[in-house]
Amino acid sequence: MKLRLEQVSVARRGRPLLDRVDLTLAPGELLALLGPNGAGKTTLLRVALGLLQPDSGRVLLGEQELHASRPRERAARVAWLPQHSSTSADDLTAVDVVATARYRFDEAFARSEHEARKALARVGVAAIADRPISTLSGGERQRVSLAGLLAQDTPLLLVDEPANHLDPAQQIDVYRLLGELWREGRSVVCVTHDVNLLRHLGEPSQVRVA
Repeated sequence: MKLRLEQVSVARRGRPLLDRVDLTLAPGELLALLGPNGAGKTTLLRVALGLLQPDSGRVLLGEQELHASRPRERAARVAWLPQHSSTSADDLTAVDVVATARYRFDEAFARSEHEARKALARVGVAAIADRPISTLSGGERQRVSLAGLLAQDTPLLLVDEPANHLDPAQQIDVYRLLGELWREGRSVVCVTHDVNLLRHLGEPSQVRVA
């Protein structure tokens, strides 16, 4: 899935967060966004998702302008892993939370649950599938969020500090998984503060860095 930002600017309270940003992500490309806190990395992802309207410029997914598509159409094209994942429904189980990521599909809940359990298994937390979210650690919640990203099954993934709350070994596992998803043909934009983690993607020489 091709993503294109053209002359995108965002300001809040007179302070520019993005200033005439031009950025193109080719289908099947992996782009790592680096920069200090406050540089506008998360803002860029929110604009690319349609969660934040730019003050000027435009965003295109494929050849269609982002804001011309409906939310369910966007959900079929792009998935997001935010830096700080949260849910207000703490009584839901992990598998229920992941299953909700498949709302774009017209399918029975049994199918959604099946795909959710597969996603939880792939990120290594199948054992917590039936536990309430409220009982999970920060690292476990982050893996549940990552499973939701997989379950949504989109060609473009936007991930913001995907190894947040994880110990070093788990961080490596997450970046290896992102590398697998990339090599399977998905386009990926990854915000990270740790450039050393990029080598765990499997083909670091092919990772584009901005």
